[in-house]
Amino acid sequence: MAAELSIIILNYNTKAITLQAIESIEKNYPKEVASGAYEVIVTDNASPDDSLAAFRQYKKISKIKSFHVVDNGGNIGFSAGNNKGVPYAKGQYVLFLNPDTISYPNTLSYMLNFMRNHPEVGAASCKLINKDGKLDFNCHRGFPTPWNSFCYFSGLQRLFPHNKIFAGYTQGWKDLNTTHEVDAIEGAFLLIPYKVGERIGWWDEDYFFNGEDLQFCFDIKKLGYKIYYVGEVSIMHIGGAASGIKKSGAVVSTANIEIKRKVQGWRFDSMKKFYLKNYAKSNPFFINWLVLSGINYLYRKNLPQTTQ
Repeated sequence: MAAELSIIILNYNTKAITLQAIESIEKNYPKEVASGAYEVIVTDNASPDDSLAAFRQYKKISKIKSFHVVDNGGNIGFSAGNNKGVPYAKGQYVLFLNPDTISYPNTLSYMLNFMRNHPEVGAASCKLINKDGKLDFNCHRGFPTPWNSFCYFSGLQRLFPHNKIFAGYTQGWKDLNTTHEVDAIEGAFLLIPYKVGERIGWWDEDYFFNGEDLQFCFDIKKLGYKIYYVGEVSIMHIGGAASGIKKSGAVVSTANIEIKRKVQGWRFDSMKKFYLKNYAKSNPFFINWLVLSGINYLYRKNLPQTTQ
């Protein structure tokens, strides 16, 4: 049977939870993986925890018919690391899935059926639920325009979480239990037709870590496709397992203070890149100066402090 779905999981130093993610796919979709309808591609960014050996050992005992383990040769970042898995993908659809996820029964089949029935959709995500039961709002976003970003970081969005004017980044006025169009979804669960990925050239490797999913969605929408959030089905997303900067992932994260500082640097550098790539040309110098100065301020404010 030809593959319909290629699942690409990028790993960096999260061996145990990546194996849990793979096991949840194998457990909940046994017919699909055994027949080769769903294939799994794990790429590794030179993890120092012997991840590659663990994945190769698991492959020997797994019932997944099409299982690829890819050595990326170094820590090349999220975009480039995911792109390394694409040449192995044989499916009509590609799912980029974070390692800190647990897939539930019916979610993948439901999402594939949605994509088949909606050829106008260039990418879609299900509902991502954190371990504490709360929604990971990154799977349901507007683009970070200067106004949306100001409202989010100033706290206006928290004061008016369901207001269209002030909650543009989280789009909190929409019913999270339904299916509807959004601007952007999260790289933790990003389902895309292979042909659309080919047209945009997959992930933009100018982004090392963070912001690449926003650019991915922005590029898809420029082609005229829609981005959709499907609220009827879900997966668990711990979040921050590799970076260590989110409270939800702090328990399982192996990130030390040095890595956390690097992650914050990549995070705010990505904000600059996204703004410069997509908004700077249409705004006057003064607005650009304000935005970039604000990003620098937020970086300094959020940078984890080393112990003295």
